Amino acid sequence: MLASEPDRWTVAYPPRLDFGQQLTEEQLHHSMRSTLSRHTGGPVWLFAYGSLIWRPECTALERQRARVHGYHRGLYLWSHEHRGTPQTPGLVFGLDRGGSCSGFAYRLDDGNLQDSLMALWRREMPYPAYRPHWLNCRLHDGSKVQALGFVLERHLPCYAGNLPDTLLGEILACAKGRFGTTRDYVEQTLQALRTYQMPDRNLEARFKRCHSLRQG
Repeated sequence: MLASEPDRWTVAYPPRLDFGQQLTEEQLHHSMRSTLSRHTGGPVWLFAYGSLIWRPECTALERQRARVHGYHRGLYLWSHEHRGTPQTPGLVFGLDRGGSCSGFAYRLDDGNLQDSLMALWRREMPYPAYRPHWLNCRLHDGSKVQALGFVLERHLPCYAGNLPDTLLGEILACAKGRFGTTRDYVEQTLQALRTYQMPDRNLEARFKRCHSLRQG
């Protein structure tokens, strides 16, 4: 647990969730255009660290294993629809500051870039829980690119942070939403990372520890 975090051992479950107003199509377009305006030029790359690894939203011209520094993957975002319900919230991955993260970088096609990005925005940004950000990303071939990633907004109530193993184990055991369980979501991501030879050792260990607590 990070020393700067509040006492997560006393967190209430289910939490009082507030995702704010769902973004309109106009707001989604504005967010996408604003993000693209900050791109420094060249091909647009997308960094995938969770479900985009095993369920990509758009066709890519190129895909490489990649790593970003300064952010790590964590089950830090409450999910009240896709992987849980308001009564039994689940969790999904987000990028949070500190450490590093392995994943895939996708080079998007300029020919249908706007359509691809809007599909991505509708999937990742229905609520303003993430901040689109250009990440410094090192590709498997050694080259460096600027890749689009979705970083967690820590100040929002939908940010769960680093929960204790006992509570995470409970969520993994019971949370289920429109797209399935939180547990399946985590297992699919772990399996994809293993398959492509970039396992997340910390997440693997935590998942096993939480399972053992439930079994005990």
